[in-house]
Amino acid sequence: MLDGQSPWSQHLAQNLALIILSLCFLPLDTIALMASYLFGWLHPQSPSRRRRTRAPGFQAKTILVTGVGMSKGLALARMFYRAGHTVIGADFEPHGVLVNGRFSRALKRFYRLPKPNPYDGSAYYIQDLLNVIRREKVDLWVSCSGVASAVEDGQAKEVIERRSDCKAIQFDVKTTETLHEKHSFIQRTIDLGLPAPETYDVTTRTAVHRVLHKAPKKQYIMKSVGVDDALRGGIRLPRRSVSETYNDLSRIPISKEKPWVLQQYIQGEEYCTHALVVRGEVKAFVACPSLELLMHYEALPRKSSLSKAMLRFTEEFARRSGDEMTGHLSFDFMVEETSTEKGLQKSLFPIECNPRAHTAVVLFRSMSEEISASYMQALTAKADVGANGHAVNGHSSNIVMPHEPRKYYWIGHDLVALVFYPAFQVLRRRMNMSAFLAGCSEFLIHLFFWQDGTFEAWDPLPWWWLYHVYWPGQFLASIWERRKWSRVNVSTTKMFVC
Repeated sequence: MLDGQSPWSQHLAQNLALIILSLCFLPLDTIALMASYLFGWLHPQSPSRRRRTRAPGFQAKTILVTGVGMSKGLALARMFYRAGHTVIGADFEPHGVLVNGRFSRALKRFYRLPKPNPYDGSAYYIQDLLNVIRREKVDLWVSCSGVASAVEDGQAKEVIERRSDCKAIQFDVKTTETLHEKHSFIQRTIDLGLPAPETYDVTTRTAVHRVLHKAPKKQYIMKSVGVDDALRGGIRLPRRSVSETYNDLSRIPISKEKPWVLQQYIQGEEYCTHALVVRGEVKAFVACPSLELLMHYEALPRKSSLSKAMLRFTEEFARRSGDEMTGHLSFDFMVEETSTEKGLQKSLFPIECNPRAHTAVVLFRSMSEEISASYMQALTAKADVGANGHAVNGHSSNIVMPHEPRKYYWIGHDLVALVFYPAFQVLRRRMNMSAFLAGCSEFLIHLFFWQDGTFEAWDPLPWWWLYHVYWPGQFLASIWERRKWSRVNVSTTKMFVC
């Protein structure tokens, strides 16, 4: 993997190779596109959608989904459309490259939004959002923001709900800022009386060494408070020796302007969750195994002890936060296993919170009506929970969770990560043939038995556009600007600049 220290010639070759790869698969993918349109003509989706809209008591709403260029936004837009609602899409379009979501059949209309920036702030962005909501008479705004615009969406929520009748699935500014930053989230968790790992705010190297010396046998993960693509995974401390620890810390910019968080290192498996919260109540929830760069999604069984434990934590966090809490709530958890006299004990620790939609929402794809109904509760008065107004079996009775969901992957990512890059490493004699064949086998399993996170047979153009227009356009922009990057996340369309 390339980094910021790699010569520009290697980054140039990386961009050109991916553009050429896109061109090589263009004929095959275009055939798949045409075949999907033929299939859609023979088996149209519109009759089932019409049946839903004509169902007794059904009231179609106009829903604005922002972030439709990302898989999570596109997935939600499609679910609302299939449930019978009118969907308006909007997103940023960096470098003038049109996002794939704008071409979805699920959208009645698409709007390009100006991206907030340090010079103009978020004023133009919020005003354009408000204009769209008024023009289209939007009933519900579902924010699917990225990490860089979460706080601005919190500002937009407050303005929109104050100046229009539209409701927003988005936390307010204070809640978003608190949950967005690692240190303030942990403090909020502690204040709510919930378990949290040992965490310290550090703004000097001296502060880091002080914590390490206080507990020399403990391990910590140091993460940047802000968005830092180059050090996204964090740094494990201390190193094998004191001198190595000092050397590594000396290369990291730590100051009041660039604060860091030193968090207790927990040995165990990582999980992530996605939840819809409406007025302090969890309405939809899913949990799945996680990785630092997650590109494969497989839901935990809804009845598993881990899923139940993470749901309980999410419910308690939302309930204790109050009735004003409405938005998407996603947690990252670590599960630590310890041996006791009674046997193996598992402890659950929240390590991070993302106050925005998670890509794991694609796991609800087959539940359009149920997930749509859960969002519509934001437009009604607070509903009773269960038949008697109380929780049922410790959980709200109307929480939507995936039933036997399919497993999801992104073919563009797997094709490169599991086939072409390993083949290149084999040619360089840096990977043995058995490891390469194992990757190819995994790719074929995903291809034939998993579901692509972007592709839908009735709505294939966003998938085709993503791989043959959007990403090649981004790679060309990187060449033009001489921008170096280490990885891309196909599902979120994020490029990790280094």
